Amino acid sequence: MKEGAVTDEFDRAAAAYDRLVSANPGYHAHLRISARRLGLHGEPRVLDLGCGTGASTAALLSAYPRARVVGVDASEGMLAAARAKSWPGSVSFVRARAEDLTPAWAAGHLGPVDAVFGAYLIRNCPDPDALLTTVRALLRPGGRLALHEYSVADSLPAQAVWSAVCWGVVIPAGRVLTGRADLFRYLWRSVLEFDGRTALLDRMRRAGLTSVASAPLPGWQYGVTHTFVGRRGEDR
Repeated sequence: MKEGAVTDEFDRAAAAYDRLVSANPGYHAHLRISARRLGLHGEPRVLDLGCGTGASTAALLSAYPRARVVGVDASEGMLAAARAKSWPGSVSFVRARAEDLTPAWAAGHLGPVDAVFGAYLIRNCPDPDALLTTVRALLRPGGRLALHEYSVADSLPAQAVWSAVCWGVVIPAGRVLTGRADLFRYLWRSVLEFDGRTALLDRMRRAGLTSVASAPLPGWQYGVTHTFVGRRGEDR
């Protein structure tokens, strides 16, 4: 289930999505940790790719209150939920596929891009390598990327925790709140099939990103959810 099918399922789940994630201990706090790991200063211009209902956008503003943020998502349902919230004038939301963005688009909507934040994004893209190449092109020289993502392929204990949480909590709760379980079964499976930490860091390097590193998130998601960071090197 990729591309349009994933977007359709997120459209259907949008009304209940905030209630679902609020049941996850540490969900919003972990997003704030990953946002802070960008290490930005002043009034940064940030693209929030795969912004969903705006939880990642709120995390960015918590870390960088003077940031200018453009949230991008392919799901109109998720964007409608995001736009319905109260935001400062420095925040806007645009419907688009992250991998279709161009430097000219970014210049018109934001100006020089100091950072890109992608929470639970790359795993849902049909071509992760193309996404990373796009992100590098969008960043100004020296600009920073942070991916906030599940990655369990390198750890059998993390796989066990993830499956237990999905089948014990996420899938049943999703079915109750949305009347469907398709999206939540997909999310469980997509995490198990996605890159381990080493593989994702290698992808980032192959895309031309530098200073690539990862760090875990605390709590029950330790070893399950990570922040992956990188930079676009200075052009010569």
